[in-house]
Amino acid sequence: MITGSIVALVTPMHDDGQVDWDSLDRLIEFHIKEGTDAIVAVGTTGESATLDTKEHCAVIERVVKVAAGRRPIIAGTGANSTSEAIELTQEAKILGADAALLVTPYYNKPPQRGLIAHHEAIAAAVDIPQILYNVPGRTACDMLPETIAALADVEQIVAVKEATGDMARARQVIDLVGDRMAVYSGDDATAYELILMGGKGNISVTANVVPKLMHQLCMLALDGKADEAKALNDQLMSLHNNLFSEANPIPVKWAMHKMGYMGKGIRLPLVELDNRYRAKLELAMAGFDLIG
Repeated sequence: MITGSIVALVTPMHDDGQVDWDSLDRLIEFHIKEGTDAIVAVGTTGESATLDTKEHCAVIERVVKVAAGRRPIIAGTGANSTSEAIELTQEAKILGADAALLVTPYYNKPPQRGLIAHHEAIAAAVDIPQILYNVPGRTACDMLPETIAALADVEQIVAVKEATGDMARARQVIDLVGDRMAVYSGDDATAYELILMGGKGNISVTANVVPKLMHQLCMLALDGKADEAKALNDQLMSLHNNLFSEANPIPVKWAMHKMGYMGKGIRLPLVELDNRYRAKLELAMAGFDLIG
């Protein structure tokens, strides 16, 4: 079971929007050095929505190759077409990913029975550990706790990323399925609380910027050190908040650019961080000596 801080890795790009492979290599080495416990390649933060299928698979392949078994690699393979999700998940397995992260189908708004059929079909088609991903604020599709519970005994489905930030919802999910699958947070600001409830880790945006501290936060929570975890999270809250001042990954890509890890490239329709948010984000970063 993967536990701890799991970075939702950005996909670095040149100013023209093309993938910056050298910067991607450096980011992977950075995370391994700083203690990140696992890496998600081409999730939402990795701009999966605007990479074409060839690029999507190439990024997964590169992350797997560079990590070289030093960290588990989770490939983002979700889609709002079941056949496309199966195709991407099959390719992720061939490329050597350790697991697949499957966001709920977005925009077409399937009913709960459709979500069950969607994930059952992917699990039947591809023999790889699969992580459900519920983020209704982005998908307009909310996978209910009862639906997660209905999928918990499907052999290939091993975990769920619960990204609502709702602690009552998190408690309900953990109570229903915590003995059958891992529950991960997908909300940095509340991740330590979910872990203290019995969650196994956090799939994190903030970990792009402060991987060592996010690893420490997860370890404190996993060890049940509630007061210490809360104190560290309170310190990190300015980062958590400012990294979501605009749609993810706009702020985190700007932050990584300011830290010198990558250029300013981002794919349309996303654009560089608006000027009005830059000073606050850079102030929060300066508090951790991330920039001068």
